[in-house]
Amino acid sequence: MPGRDVVGPFRVAFEGIVHTFRTQRHMRIHLYVTLITVLGALILNLRLREILVLMFIITFVLVAEMFNSAIEATVDLVSPNYHPLAKFAKDISAGAVLITTIMAIIVGSMIAIGEDQWERIRISLTAENIGAPVWFRILTGGFIVLVVVIIGKGLGKHGQIHQGGLVSGHAAYGFFLATCVFFLTDNVTVSAVAILLAAMVAQSRWEAKIHSVFELTLGATVGVILGLLLFGITPK
Repeated sequence: MPGRDVVGPFRVAFEGIVHTFRTQRHMRIHLYVTLITVLGALILNLRLREILVLMFIITFVLVAEMFNSAIEATVDLVSPNYHPLAKFAKDISAGAVLITTIMAIIVGSMIAIGEDQWERIRISLTAENIGAPVWFRILTGGFIVLVVVIIGKGLGKHGQIHQGGLVSGHAAYGFFLATCVFFLTDNVTVSAVAILLAAMVAQSRWEAKIHSVFELTLGATVGVILGLLLFGITPK
């Protein structure tokens, strides 16, 4: 029997990595960010456990990007012309890369902040007579609105993630911010202007025939409820 080629598979795999780096702009960006992250980890003098976590999540992002490139090449080979299923496959693979990238940013940010700072934040959030800071509530509410809007758009029968769908993201964010302003200021005029602006945003989506009145109402309801929960009920 001929001798087994041990070096060949490694050479082919390395060629795949090089080809991805040469042809995929996002892969090059990921690698540049990886180098900056590693240098930052060395400058911050992170512990071995934190560096291992960073390397794992970075590897996860790079592998997801390579799978995305492989799926796109396969789809182009099988379906060179436009097809809804081909677009669907590409969108899913790109979404997987987006999820891993967001998770990598979250993990890297948490490691950069440090355990001591997170412990102080946890103590301040769980203290009995101390409420969460305003910026934290707004960011939390904005993230929850985003999740609810994405879920609502997925449940809807029409529209895309950036336009249309069951829940209007513009109405949700507009009325969430208007509710925040209502609780953060004692000025009636400012509160009225904020609500009026939110209503104008919702009206623009209706006039453009992007959302129905029901979808705009759902979005506004989501924004108001979150504003009430984060600023009207929780301690200041």
